[in-house]
Amino acid sequence: MTVLRTLRVLPLAAKGGRPGFTLIELLVVIAIIAVLAALLLPALTRARMQAQGIQCLNNTRELTQACLFYAHEHDDQLPYNMGMAGTSFRSDLNWVNNVMTWDLSPDNTNLATITGASLGPYSVSTGIYRCPSDDVLSPKQRAAGWDARIRSYSMNAMIGNAGDFSTNGFNVNNPDYIQFFKVTQIPRPTEIFVFLDEHPDSIDDGYFLDKAVDTTYAASGYWGSSSAQWIDLPATYHNNATTFSYADGHGQLHRWTQPNTYRPPAPDAAGLPITIPSNQQADFNWVVDHMSVDND
Repeated sequence: MTVLRTLRVLPLAAKGGRPGFTLIELLVVIAIIAVLAALLLPALTRARMQAQGIQCLNNTRELTQACLFYAHEHDDQLPYNMGMAGTSFRSDLNWVNNVMTWDLSPDNTNLATITGASLGPYSVSTGIYRCPSDDVLSPKQRAAGWDARIRSYSMNAMIGNAGDFSTNGFNVNNPDYIQFFKVTQIPRPTEIFVFLDEHPDSIDDGYFLDKAVDTTYAASGYWGSSSAQWIDLPATYHNNATTFSYADGHGQLHRWTQPNTYRPPAPDAAGLPITIPSNQQADFNWVVDHMSVDND
């Protein structure tokens, strides 16, 4: 008896093993990946920004430690902290000897202006002078192939010998406040800041200055209610916060509350000096309160 066998023809994909994705399936997979990326990227960005904030905080702490080491070897004297206007005054006696600009000045890239200055030998590396979030450059600097400028931090103008500004034992910019020439002169080292990251359009020399408002004159109406001004401006790279390091060696991220404190991190974006309305002076007053103390 002849047995008839029915042969079943398998699809070509089955003969070769596992079938491939259809176009619809590929599109679904791509859509799922896009959704996951959209969910994960903000978290990754926040994590990167947080890591940069921590590194920035460590940098300012390292700079304060260098400052304290300097004082230890110089009879408690803090390093020079002098304002430098353009090229009219330069000295390696200063804690740093450069002026940041938006042109192609070598001060923006020459590490010798750091290593050759008074704080250079006490610093662990030149990398601690720049915030990792600060890659702000002018179009001219980017066209020249630069990656970043070399410094993001400044020193509180009321810390250290301010040169001609403090020859009479006080700072002519803030005569009613104490100029701290020595570490031991600082009465509240946990509250007086030494370094901070400064706005890239505000930073020039390493001398961070904001003049304290004379409340007597302000109350009398001599200066009016809007006498407070940002002369130098803190940076706000870290989610509207600025890194500060204090005279006792600790660091802190301080978050700002007033809109006049925020300026885009870009060339010519700060618009200084910024006159501050009387109802928006909380941030400015915080800086003044942590800058020095009354000399009364």
